[in-house]
Amino acid sequence: MAAYLCPPAVIHGENTVKTSQIVAEVHGRHPDAAWAPRIDGIAASTGIETRGWMLPLETAVAPGKGNGLPAAGVGPTREALAGDGFTEQDVDRVIAALESIPAPQTVQERTAPAWEAVQSYGERAARGALQIAGLDAADVDCVITSNSTTPALPGLDVALANRLGLRSDVMLLPATQWACIAGTRSLALAADLVAADPDRVVLVVISEALSTTYQPADDTLESLIVRLLFADTAVAAVVTGRRRAESVLRLDASWSHTLPGTQDLHRLDTREDGTHFVMDRRGPRAVQETVTAMWDWLGARYQDDPDSWHPDVLLAHPGGTRVLEYMEQTMPDGWPSGLLDYSRDSYTTGNRGGAAVFDIMRRAHDAGQKPGSRAVLYAAAPGLTATALEGQWL
Repeated sequence: MAAYLCPPAVIHGENTVKTSQIVAEVHGRHPDAAWAPRIDGIAASTGIETRGWMLPLETAVAPGKGNGLPAAGVGPTREALAGDGFTEQDVDRVIAALESIPAPQTVQERTAPAWEAVQSYGERAARGALQIAGLDAADVDCVITSNSTTPALPGLDVALANRLGLRSDVMLLPATQWACIAGTRSLALAADLVAADPDRVVLVVISEALSTTYQPADDTLESLIVRLLFADTAVAAVVTGRRRAESVLRLDASWSHTLPGTQDLHRLDTREDGTHFVMDRRGPRAVQETVTAMWDWLGARYQDDPDSWHPDVLLAHPGGTRVLEYMEQTMPDGWPSGLLDYSRDSYTTGNRGGAAVFDIMRRAHDAGQKPGSRAVLYAAAPGLTATALEGQWL
């Protein structure tokens, strides 16, 4: 399965949003929520002080262009009130009151600017990845894209084909629902594609505006946690079937695992006011099951050398600190400490979803990961499904 990966381009959301800003906004909006007295402790427990968004916080919390009037409009509302015995003067007062009430943003108002940002950031990441790899848009044979939080048709793949000026015969492979495993699963697919044709050049682009799941009116504890976790990021990288001067990581094997009956633990719900990310408290335990299965896969892969083999770096996006701690606790005896340092470092500025593994990889690269180091890449996503890769730093 040898496939070669060039260093990824990483474009962070350029609007810095502090945790203190989120806490203040939530405090002001939901002062009587059951969890309100605990919000400072919950925020501190994430370990995240700032995160980058493609759009500013003010955009997420702004009211919509509509008002409190029913969708039927002024005329039918006036008629209904009059039919219920309201005087004309009373009807005028009710109409005026309804018109003064700001309505929440509609799905279109929330998604449209985010979708434009996803395309723009994705293009920047793609151009950066091509420049890093020493290639032009004309060299690309296949594009794999993922963006689960801003649904659109045509999608990011077609947008990039036009924005980058790709050849008309380029294979476009959109994978909008991969979410958090977009980084690992796209690399596994790219490796299969170049294995079939070693001369093929695959461009992977992941652009996620996870901040669109910030829903101001949602007063659930789960929504509070979502507000605190997510960051926006676009990443891209070139995968080839033949080693290039710019290649930094050789991918040797991939693994996938799906837990049956866990599809409701993490999910996106589309409601009147937009997209809500829903989490179940059983989620971390399910992710831990995939981690255990990954250890078994690596153990079987290196069963002839169980005592001396170990990864030198573990690029893992499990979604939270609890699973990172579980990974450290369940690693085979004798493995060195610090394997997850880059993963922890990435998480201090937010959960990047499918873009996380590329961001973590970039941090390892910039820190000067030694040639010959063995690397394991891992991610888990709603489903609940996981994908891992194993390879060597070049």
